[in-house]
Amino acid sequence: MGQLVDGVWKTGWYEPDDKGAFQRPKTRFRNQPAVIEPGRYHLYVSYACPWAHRTLITRALRGLGGAITVTAVDPKMGDDGWQFRSDEPDPIGGARFLRDVYVRADAHYTGRVTVPVLWDRVTHTIVNNESREIMRMLDVAFEAIAERPLEPCLAPPELRAEIDGVLDAIYTPINNGVYRCGFAGSQEAYDQAVTELFDALYHWEGVLGRQPYLCGSRMTEADIAMFTTLVRFDLVYYSHFKTNLRMLRELPNLWRFTRRMYQHPGIRPTCRLDDIKVHYYWSQTTVNPSRIVPAGPDLEAALAEPVT
Repeated sequence: MGQLVDGVWKTGWYEPDDKGAFQRPKTRFRNQPAVIEPGRYHLYVSYACPWAHRTLITRALRGLGGAITVTAVDPKMGDDGWQFRSDEPDPIGGARFLRDVYVRADAHYTGRVTVPVLWDRVTHTIVNNESREIMRMLDVAFEAIAERPLEPCLAPPELRAEIDGVLDAIYTPINNGVYRCGFAGSQEAYDQAVTELFDALYHWEGVLGRQPYLCGSRMTEADIAMFTTLVRFDLVYYSHFKTNLRMLRELPNLWRFTRRMYQHPGIRPTCRLDDIKVHYYWSQTTVNPSRIVPAGPDLEAALAEPVT
């Protein structure tokens, strides 16, 4: 793991604040697509990463598989950062590492090299690397070039304010909260993060006892953002990130929601559980120095159990 400093790669892990709390750096590319046309944009992702997974799901559900191409990096992330697979090379510039894509966009870039990345083939630069904004673009901005969407708009105008409110509400305690637990540098920081995480999970457990989705009766972007964290919970966060007050399977409404989402025909092909497990246990040596990837848990059968 590392970052670019004025276009030069430097190794090093995230530095916690003075209380030992994990601080996620802000993303740097925050633009909108210049022109909406099929074949112009390319998405760089990791199947292991929950933030990139959001965009893969949105792309699939909104029928953009033929309009926006995609390349997935290797789940094993070492000192050189995300690396392209030998069987899935960078189709645009022949980069070996994702950091090369960032430097291609900005020779003096300073910051972390993260997925997802939305690339513009015409302007030869990164449009955006903020998952929430890319998800909205794929959902709304690219609607005109979508083919056979599996789901209607995931952020309809009449629900957009509520969806944005839920996205805000789940980000700190849940989406980023699992990382705040796993990357905590002090007992105090961990205790605060794990308490806030489970307080939020218990809240949404109650909400999902009354309705099938976070914003009511239909799937929205908020559900995708919640799902990509929850599907990783028992698989890696429970043990690797010490979020072990309760397993997700002990929270019946959240577990039913996760199975419902997982079983959607557009979502299940985007879920590569082996990539997820390999990435977290192999890549994050500050948490797991041995890089031993555990044999279990085997969740595929459990996730596929019928939802009643």
